[in-house]
Amino acid sequence: MRAVVLRRYGGPQALVVEEVPDPVAGPGQALVKVAVAGITFVETQVRADRGPRRADLPAILGNGVAGTVLATGEGVDAALVGTPVVSMLNGYGGYAELAVARVDDLIPVPDGLTPQVAVALLADGRTAVGLARAAAPKPGEWVLVEAAGGGVGSLLVQLARRARARVVGAAGSAAKRDLAAGVGAELTIDYTDPGWTDVVRAATGGLDVVFDGVGGEIGAAAQRLLKDGGRLSVYGMAGGPMTTPDPRVTAVAWPPTSLRELAEEAMAEAAAGRLRPTIGAVYPLEGAAEAHAAIEARTIVGKSVLDVGLS
Repeated sequence: MRAVVLRRYGGPQALVVEEVPDPVAGPGQALVKVAVAGITFVETQVRADRGPRRADLPAILGNGVAGTVLATGEGVDAALVGTPVVSMLNGYGGYAELAVARVDDLIPVPDGLTPQVAVALLADGRTAVGLARAAAPKPGEWVLVEAAGGGVGSLLVQLARRARARVVGAAGSAAKRDLAAGVGAELTIDYTDPGWTDVVRAATGGLDVVFDGVGGEIGAAAQRLLKDGGRLSVYGMAGGPMTTPDPRVTAVAWPPTSLRELAEEAMAEAAAGRLRPTIGAVYPLEGAAEAHAAIEARTIVGKSVLDVGLS
């Protein structure tokens, strides 16, 4: 099969398409013919050896795929063959034509969802649903969503609006702010503008909830906008160190719910037309390096995916 292989840490050019042996499904596993693979910011960090985990090289990155079950391993019902599924892969193996997944991680794709949408909702959807459950925005509350034009951020805007909260969408480009406004943000703000916090405070009088996926100076500044007792949901560090919650705010913990349940809820909401991911860029398998470069340059609006069928 063809796969994107990382043999050395480095820039996006370290991702090279190669012919590698086909994987085989072992006990409790299924072999998936990959249609679409998701790409995440974390994977760009792993590639550059500055992420939350370190890959054993050579490695095939990619933690989420959508496709069709091609074969099953020992102890797995052969009736699964031919089923459209989406699955996490324990961190690796997605940037390829074939991938092996634990059968317990396979989620049937609801009718009406394309593989691209299913992949976009797998990691980002479960993250957004989990964060929204934990922070529980209430009607009339002011909620700030950082990186509101990204995969998780744009979903958080929608979930907060469904809770009838008032949403500030913060993003660094006009296109991303337009996306945030299009999915429900009442106010959008450029958080690269030095005076952005003054604008938000004047408009809101102080925030009730902050979804912080950026960290660094932006996360710290956003935290200062919270009212005493306001809820801070920290889930990323794309712009610097993870934000340390201040004692005067409430740090939101991850809900005691399985990741599978959260992903299933996100896809059910999308199938019902109540949640819409934005597919910002679609690349063929050979475009993995280009995709990583675009994500690092923050030029992508919404979610990026590899469409393996284009290769």
